[in-house]
Amino acid sequence: MPAIVENSVLPAGLATLEVSLVAGLSAVTAAYAASPMKLLTPVARGQSVWACTSSFGGGLVAGDQTRLELRAGKNTRCFFGTQASTKIYRNAGLRACSHVTTAALGENSRLVFAPDPVQPFTQSRYAQRQEFRLAAGAGLALVDWFSSGRVARGERWEFNRFQSRNEVFLSGERIFLDALSLDAADGLLASPHVTGRFNCFALLLLIGEPMQAAVAHLLAESATLPVSRGAKLIASASAIPQGAVLRLAGEELEAVGRELHRQLSFTCDFLGDDPWARKW
Repeated sequence: MPAIVENSVLPAGLATLEVSLVAGLSAVTAAYAASPMKLLTPVARGQSVWACTSSFGGGLVAGDQTRLELRAGKNTRCFFGTQASTKIYRNAGLRACSHVTTAALGENSRLVFAPDPVQPFTQSRYAQRQEFRLAAGAGLALVDWFSSGRVARGERWEFNRFQSRNEVFLSGERIFLDALSLDAADGLLASPHVTGRFNCFALLLLIGEPMQAAVAHLLAESATLPVSRGAKLIASASAIPQGAVLRLAGEELEAVGRELHRQLSFTCDFLGDDPWARKW
């Protein structure tokens, strides 16, 4: 059974998940969270563990600082996502919100880390940092994406600042580093030279030995894709040590989501089912 820890002894905004192999199946062996973080485990034991974070109020408010610590043991399988998009609410005091993820993957483990997109509201500030440490033989599929805001309400690229940083280490060696910063202080975010006509940007990273077949397919497919002027969805893939990275830019968030789902369909084999079948 997952360990039960009183929220009063946890730092605010901390969530921890530990997955271990128990009697041949992946199982949640520790799970707890402190407000404003919530941790849900709809599949706590099976071919793979499925877990996701949520938050009280459906997003982050002024000054919220959250942290996720994830440990996937040897030979385990895990899918990790979010209950819905991470909303970054506006605040009159312009206090920044932040989130940190640290994940450790044991030998021959596989993690699909695919949260829903971050949705920054007008005048919001947000920074996230994610670090993944893989042991030999581990595999990671990572999705990091964000939208322009509440387009239906007339808010489009009106947040003050958005920052995201992803680092991946394999057997102690850093093999991937990606950092993005969008700051309204540097100029109009919706300008043609910054975000232009697009309303969603995404990064998909496949890395590690178990992902090599999918990496080869992604790179081969990308090499044959035409680039059409004015296309509503643009994709570009490139090889990196031990993996590949796919970058997407779309006029519609839904189109980006469908392409991510298509690219990640191979993970259903080791997850045991399709986590996005009733979502995207």
